[in-house]
Order: sequence, then structure tokens, then C-alpha cells
Amino acid sequence: MADLPPPLDVIAVGAHPDDVEIGCGGTLALMASKGYRIGIVDLTDGEPTPRSSGPEERLREAAAAAAALGVVHRETLSFTNRRLFDGFEVRVALATIFRRWRPRLVLGLGDKTPLASPDHAQAVAITEAAVFYSRLTKWDDTFAGLPVHTVPQFLTYFLLAGVAQVPPGHWPLVVDIAGHLETKLASIACYASQFPPEKAHVYPRVRSMAETVGMMAGCPAGEVLSSSRMPLTTDPMRMLFPSDGPVS
Repeated sequence: MADLPPPLDVIAVGAHPDDVEIGCGGTLALMASKGYRIGIVDLTDGEPTPRSSGPEERLREAAAAAAALGVVHRETLSFTNRRLFDGFEVRVALATIFRRWRPRLVLGLGDKTPLASPDHAQAVAITEAAVFYSRLTKWDDTFAGLPVHTVPQFLTYFLLAGVAQVPPGHWPLVVDIAGHLETKLASIACYASQFPPEKAHVYPRVRSMAETVGMMAGCPAGEVLSSSRMPLTTDPMRMLFPSDGPVS
């Protein structure tokens, strides 16, 4: 049996460093503040990009962003930005991480991004496949003897510039990130090479999108996640009134 590190509660997967921060950074900051162990996996290093000096700078920015969110583990796979394609090797590489870190929740990209990187659409398929591969038995050689791990919950996040429309067959969930919106924005700001002063318009757009989602859901700021499973609760009152207890 392989030596395994302490498990992570959550792993969020992005195609590039900064995807996770933009899509679900507030959710990660919220969960980290509650004591959950959070990890991030970037399928590529995101380079080259026009204003970055190279992978070393981008990885330093990613480490700073992870620290801002309270993330305890981040790793970058060796696949190539702009040439990311769903395939066996990348599926196995990501599933290997799931088997090693045994998350209870995986967060992955939820949809392609028209007119933006096609890597995002590939990451959707890769992450879904890796969740499946992680639980497959009789494949010890493929995973270097790492034990099977069934991911109990898989949710997706979105990078769209407007309010996300969840894919057909999925169900939306809004996470109240009102207390963590500034942390989300600070984590995005760690990517100075990607969001220099001439791209400062990104920050009010991210803020306004979170506030719009919050207005629609009844909180000051929110992030949209989705699941192929219908929302489920055994305590409707706690779900509807998470800050309140029973009336005395």
C-alpha cells in the first residue's frame, strides 16, 4: 500500500492558474475559513502569455493566490497550455491525484468559454473522466498501487462573463460568498502578469457578477455551482436559514 498524505476535503481543478480563482475562489475561501483542507490542481502552467516572463513567474503568482485563499496544497501538471486535449494520459494523471489525496468534493470547470481558451472545454471532459477513473477497480498497474477512491460529490463552476446558465441536465447551487468576495478579488490580483493596470476592468466585472448572482439568490454576493444531481437535504430549515437555530 502506498504511503498517503492526510486527505484533502476539496480539490478544485482548472486548465490554467487563475481559472479556479475566477470561477470559485470565494467558495474556496469560505470553505478554508471553516477549517476544510483545500487543494487546487492546474492542468497546465498557463504559459506562454503576452505579459508574463514565463512559467516561473506564473507559478509564483499561483502560490501567492493559493495562500490568499487559504489553500493547503496546489500542484501543476505537466500538460501544455494551448495544446491541452482530453486523453488517456491526462485523465490518469488527474485521477492519480484524486486517489492520492482522496477528496470528498471535486470542483471542475462546467462549460466551454466561447472566444476564450479551448483548453477550458477540454478540462471539462478531463475532470469528469478523472472522477470516473479514480473509482475503477482492477487497475493497480495504471495507478502505481494507489487505492481506489470514489469521489462522493462533484460540482462544477463557471468562467463566463455573465450569470452562468447551467448545462442541460444540471442543477444550480449558489454559494453565499459575501464575507469572502474581497479575498477572491485579492487572489485574482496575485496574477499581476495576467491582470496589469490596463486590465483593471476585470475586478469590477468579477465583483458585479458576484453581486448580481447574490441579488438573484438573496445574499450580497454569490458564486454559481452546478451538479448533475438534484440538490438534497435532510434539514430544509437549516438549508434555507443557515445562520439561524430553532425558534425558542
